Amino acid sequence: MEFRIARGELAEAVAWAARALPARTPVPVLGGLVLTARAGRLSVSGSDFETAARAETDAEVVADGRALVLGRRLLDICRVLPDGTVGCALEGNRFTVEAGGTRFGLSTLPYEEYPAPPAAPAVYGEVDAAAFATAVGQVAVAAGRDDTLPVLTGVQLRLDGEEMTLSACDRYRYAVRGLGWQPAGPGGRAVEVLLPARRLLEVARALGRCGVLRILLDPAGAESAGAVGFEGGGTRAVLHRLEGRLPGYGSLFELTGAAVAGAECAALAEAVRRVAVVADGNSPVRLDFSAAEGSLLVRAGYGDDVAAQRLPAVLRGAEEASVAFNPAYLLDALNSFEGPELRLELLRAGQRVLLGPGGPGTAKSVHRHLLMSVKQLV
Repeated sequence: MEFRIARGELAEAVAWAARALPARTPVPVLGGLVLTARAGRLSVSGSDFETAARAETDAEVVADGRALVLGRRLLDICRVLPDGTVGCALEGNRFTVEAGGTRFGLSTLPYEEYPAPPAAPAVYGEVDAAAFATAVGQVAVAAGRDDTLPVLTGVQLRLDGEEMTLSACDRYRYAVRGLGWQPAGPGGRAVEVLLPARRLLEVARALGRCGVLRILLDPAGAESAGAVGFEGGGTRAVLHRLEGRLPGYGSLFELTGAAVAGAECAALAEAVRRVAVVADGNSPVRLDFSAAEGSLLVRAGYGDDVAAQRLPAVLRGAEEASVAFNPAYLLDALNSFEGPELRLELLRAGQRVLLGPGGPGTAKSVHRHLLMSVKQLV
């Protein structure tokens, strides 16, 4: 095995594949990256038991071959290599990397002991990569972090015709975002898959600039544990699905008899961030809406340690309304919205509140975030 490649292209391919490397593993070969040189192309791939990542790029291949080398060590080497052409070769059990008069040698790992990565399914459709990355970021904030409840740590992806819906829930909040996509074939029944939120967010952000993102999925195996792939710009990531599905949100998002408030989203987020500095522990931030005054009072704290800020707001369906939230959850929700105006549907204190984009003619299905308000107000 021998090839030559530009330093930047090698570093980029190794960095992408290294995303799938486990932080710690009792299986040494899982810490390796597989480098395959063949027919003018270099493929670099890595895998753990949850994710597989592969990058492919052009290279001047002198001799075809394959090598398994320590991934993080190779990544460190790529970071310090001088700019220019890099020459790599497999010499017995030693992999060499040379550029600009600097030479590194790496011992190889036994490839025959390397577990087969999950196979990538066929292309199921395409979506705008930047829009998909934004949508994943908007819902992933609501995913749980408790690994004892794995279903709640995922983002659910539903594909129905030319509509894609992403959702996440951790029992205290529920985020939903819809966007359009293009199926590869004629539409059939709706398909739902549940993917690890943290991994999906990493993949979506990394592929956000590739233009068109191809979704790899086997609809026949969608109801059982399997793999879902994302591909674009010469790179691919394959994620293992989580078993189960999120609870339905249809009835949760129906707030019959709710008062409706409107406020400027960025100003509200800044006010919450400001007053929350006195919110110790689980102390909530309270929002007091007044229809008569056309304002919203944001306040937090107890006793002498308090903070408050008044903002312009509108309220319809009630003279006054008060709700209180965990400040971190509220900020996550507010920061996930892109538009200038925010719409809030309010029930009584201690019940759920639905946040969505404001403004006339805005479709509710675009992005909505449900929060449970706390019963104890400031």
